[in-house]
Amino acid sequence: MSRTDVLGVGFDNVTKAEAVERALELIDAREGRYVVTPNPEIVMLAKENPALKEALAGADIVLPDGAGIVKGAAILGRPMKEKVPGIDFACGVMARLAERGGSVYLFGAKPGVAEAAAETLRTKFPGLVISGTSDGYFSDDGPIIEKIKDAAPDFLLVCLGAPKQELWIAKMSGKLPVGLMVGLGGSLDVFAGTVKRAPEAWQKLDLEWLYRLLKEPRRIGRMMKLPLFVIEAAGERLRGK
Repeated sequence: MSRTDVLGVGFDNVTKAEAVERALELIDAREGRYVVTPNPEIVMLAKENPALKEALAGADIVLPDGAGIVKGAAILGRPMKEKVPGIDFACGVMARLAERGGSVYLFGAKPGVAEAAAETLRTKFPGLVISGTSDGYFSDDGPIIEKIKDAAPDFLLVCLGAPKQELWIAKMSGKLPVGLMVGLGGSLDVFAGTVKRAPEAWQKLDLEWLYRLLKEPRRIGRMMKLPLFVIEAAGERLRGK
């Protein structure tokens, strides 16, 4: 399947429903492949980080995580079907796995967060098996890898932040007895309730980024990549690339 290029990162032009179906096919194949969910910040980071760019290109599914990517694609004259936030995609996959007693492993965030997230997910998706948890604070990932191998989950959520999570899952691709891995940033904090996601009305207005900035003003430095992303996209369109 051809991908939609947005400033050097190729995205799959799919709906959330289509992405979930493709993910289930990969889970059933159990080849330990992976999904990435780049936002504009990650796209800009990939322009300066060849290893990250390679990791993104090697994913089986590359999802437009948020309205920024979709708007950037539109500026470039390459319309996409819809935004597919990583957390919504993961919930869609877990809902389907719960129907058949599938399993998920939670890896990342501060100590205690993954366990709290597990309790939320057990309630939200009855039938879903939480096969294990590990926090994201480690100097040696060897013991964590062994835990994941023992658990052999259908779905592995890796929440270490970019670019660490993308580089880790790319390194482990095809080497773990898992169905599918996905990098999900701060999603475990949302599941655990330690971070509040924007209300649905804000999400529908594509203002989730503003809500997060108002709640976490320290993110202003990271958010400055958003206007740079738009300027880059507009410049590329004007240059006729």
